[in-house]
Parts: sequence; structure tokens; C-alpha cells
Amino acid sequence: MSDTPEQTHPLHLGQQSALPVSPEDAVLDYVPNPRKGSLYLIRFAAPEFTSLCPVTGQPDFAHLVLDYAPEETIVESKSLKLFLGSFRNHCGFHEDVTVGIGQRLFDEMKPRWLRIGGYWYPRGGIPIDVFWQSGSPPEGLWVPDQGVASYRGRG
Repeated sequence: MSDTPEQTHPLHLGQQSALPVSPEDAVLDYVPNPRKGSLYLIRFAAPEFTSLCPVTGQPDFAHLVLDYAPEETIVESKSLKLFLGSFRNHCGFHEDVTVGIGQRLFDEMKPRWLRIGGYWYPRGGIPIDVFWQSGSPPEGLWVPDQGVASYRGRG
């Protein structure tokens, strides 16, 4: 993990970086918010997120959408991509993976507000969607719909 959220020299930006072997080994880089004091939303979408089922060891797939209103720092996108990629060999239930990603980012980055939607593809015929947010969004923040339809199959 980063020593401080105020890190100003990202470790991954402009460097060749290997995929971390686990989420715990992944280092998230944070840079100063270039619009400090402004209320705005940043969205990251990971439509091909993968982790492993802790029961079968088979891959689970999800479309993750992460929204946050930054305060002092923003997460550097390459480090976020490497962090999310580190779940490819990580066993975890959908709920633990989704909420864990949101909580780690919230705890380290300390944004005004953060939410994550995990839209998991069916396992055993049942799609699982998992949502977490840090609290109510700040007044005046435009929070668009995450734009991911519930799984309908052939419906």
C-alpha cells in the first residue's frame, strides 16, 4: 500500500510494471487533486473484471463501476488497473471482492464520497449485483446512473 495518500511521485506512471500477485501486494498510487475544492465526480469502469470463485477456483466475471468525488487526491489510473488485475488469481466471494475494493480505495484516498457497483455475471444461474457506498453523496454532486442493466439472460 502507499505510505501516504499525498504521494506525489507515482511508482507506476511511465514505468514498466508487473501485475501484482495479489490485491494485498498491489500498490495504489495517488496524486494531488488538480481541481481541489471543486465538487465533481470521477468514474472508472472495468467491464472485464475477473476474480476466482473461492469454492470451485473457476473464474468469475463482473462489470465494475467505481464513482468517487475526490478531496485531496485522485487515484492514478494505471495503478488502479494493476490493482484490479491482481484479483485474477484471488479467490473471493462477489460481496467481499466488491466491498473490499471500495473500502480500500475509500480508506486510502479519503475522497468526499465513493460508491462501487459490482455487476457479476451469473454463477449457478443467478447473477449477483453488489453495491457499496461510503455514505450519502455530497449535496450538489451530479451522480449519474451507473448505466449497467440488470442481467436478463434471454428475457
